[in-house]
Amino acid sequence: MDIQGQCDDRFSAVADEFERNLRERGERGASFCATVGGETVVDLWGGEGWERDTTTVVMSSTKGATALAAHLLVSAGELDLDAPVATYWPEFAANGKEGVLVRHLLSHQAGLPALREPLPAGGFFDWGLVTSRLAAEAPFWEPGTRHGYHALTFGFLVGEVVRRVTGRSLGTFVAEEIAEPLGLDLQIGVADVAGIAPLVPPDMTTLTPDQVPPFYVQAMTDPTSIPALVLGNTGGYMDPGAWNEPDALRAEIPAAGGVANARALAGMYRAIVHDRKVGRYALTSGDVVRMASIQSAGSSDAVLGSPGRWTLGFFRAAATPRGVTPAAVVALSDDAFGHTGNGGSYGFADPGCDASFAYVMSQMSMAMGLSPTGQALADAFYSSLGYERAEHLWVRP
Repeated sequence: MDIQGQCDDRFSAVADEFERNLRERGERGASFCATVGGETVVDLWGGEGWERDTTTVVMSSTKGATALAAHLLVSAGELDLDAPVATYWPEFAANGKEGVLVRHLLSHQAGLPALREPLPAGGFFDWGLVTSRLAAEAPFWEPGTRHGYHALTFGFLVGEVVRRVTGRSLGTFVAEEIAEPLGLDLQIGVADVAGIAPLVPPDMTTLTPDQVPPFYVQAMTDPTSIPALVLGNTGGYMDPGAWNEPDALRAEIPAAGGVANARALAGMYRAIVHDRKVGRYALTSGDVVRMASIQSAGSSDAVLGSPGRWTLGFFRAAATPRGVTPAAVVALSDDAFGHTGNGGSYGFADPGCDASFAYVMSQMSMAMGLSPTGQALADAFYSSLGYERAEHLWVRP
């Protein structure tokens, strides 16, 4: 397991855990990157087929880039979070959705986590088909009254608003306004699919029943449930490994189909939390506060059935005084915001220590939130910064 890259001596514990992930914990190939005060302190990669610029599908870690696109438009005064979605996308007002606000899309409160009518094979690759179906769909609950993770529809919903405002697809906007100016290996809709490491599904035959999260159990046992529609009505996109196929990589699926490495995700969050500038968009401290501020929290997500906290497009995982804690181990500082991806990838910013950090890997885990390998790296990173662990929270002593 050849490990390459750089690691500041202060963060040698991160390098040790990265090596253990590859040698002892079943990781195939991965990259981890972290910045502090704008400086890269860790940039490691290694494992089967992993080179410096290797990328793979990062699943829902893609949502961080999609959310950032919307926030850049808000910061420029081109998008109003409190405007009805139909202001920008008139067709969306159908079926009682005229009162759904832009902020409801970003905070998973729109009530549109799935589509009821079956999609044809390859349906997720047809932007117009999916967005027209979402515009016509009736909400699964009264919008704005609760949150439910929009695992795959989030990208189409937010992406269509971005398209209506800018005249550019979400993937094009991210390329031109985020990835290219910052020099990031980050794509939503890939032109050249060669050289992308496959994202490998977990081996379900090795799992015991208690290792399968309730969300997946419900999806597999109740075909009428929201989880079953979320995973099953995608035109085949969520079939194991289908996300690696050329048609899937070329399609713009801004909730799950992004392709990146850890350096790209950490660089994107560094631009938010330290540089306060993303391409031609300058960010204020107020913009960062808006991204990090909790919009919805509760003990039972309407889709996942587990506790969680959401900002406008980002994930907040730490414990709170109200006892809202993640269902799985997701221990970060209470300042951190970002996004995890199905299988274990993640990218986060932490304004409290002026840091960003990200993990991207080949072998998927069944863990909800951070995988054991990803959590081990986050733990080592915070410990190296002098933080102390308090259950689901890393705190300064």
